[in-house]
Order: sequence, then C-alpha cells, then structure tokens
Amino acid sequence: MTEQAHRPEDLTRLFVERANAKDADGLAMLYEEDAVMAYPPGSQTRGREAIRKLWADLLPRMPQFEPEPPLPTLISGDLALTSTPPSDGSGARAQVARRQPDGTWLRVLDQPEFTRPE
Repeated sequence: MTEQAHRPEDLTRLFVERANAKDADGLAMLYEEDAVMAYPPGSQTRGREAIRKLWADLLPRMPQFEPEPPLPTLISGDLALTSTPPSDGSGARAQVARRQPDGTWLRVLDQPEFTRPE
C-alpha cells in the first residue's frame, strides 16, 4: 500500500517524493475526489482524475522538486492549512487538507503558486 499522510505536513513531503518519482497516480491520491488545484496559473483543475491527468502530462517535462521547509500548520477540527515559502522567493504555496474518516489527511484545495500583486 502507498504511504498515506498521517499528519497534514506529510502531504508536502509525499508530494515531493511522488513528483520526483514521476508518479502522477500517486500524486492524485494525495487529493480528495473533488479537490481543486489552482494550476496551471490563472486556471483551476477540478477533481482527482483531472489532477492526475494534469500531472501525467507535466511531470515528464519537469525538473526535480526540492523539499521546502513548511511554515507552521493551522488546524481547526478536521481542516488544516499548510504552506511553504518557495525556495526561489516567488510568493508562497498554500493547501487546505481535510482529515479523512480513517485519520489520514488529503488535500482539498491547493494553491501551488501565489504571486505578488503588481
């Protein structure tokens, strides 16, 4: 069985590991069925299957991902806000995760790139 996120912070580490393994199926399993990802920039990708297809298309052309140190996680009940400052200084990344009935966590909303307003 593929490793699951037992803490919200695990999602970022698992994302980097699976992206570097070019594992689009594994990446998609980090998201709820109806998750929304704000990517590519300026658009939204809705649903786990659409997220899987997006990564299947992008990963072969992408460089290795580098782990980024997480900012403190905010948890309220079954929701968590995770974020990381990109190592290139280009804004921020933020995700909302939800605790699942089995106690693991999956992403619900993913904003992988924020840019500073002009």
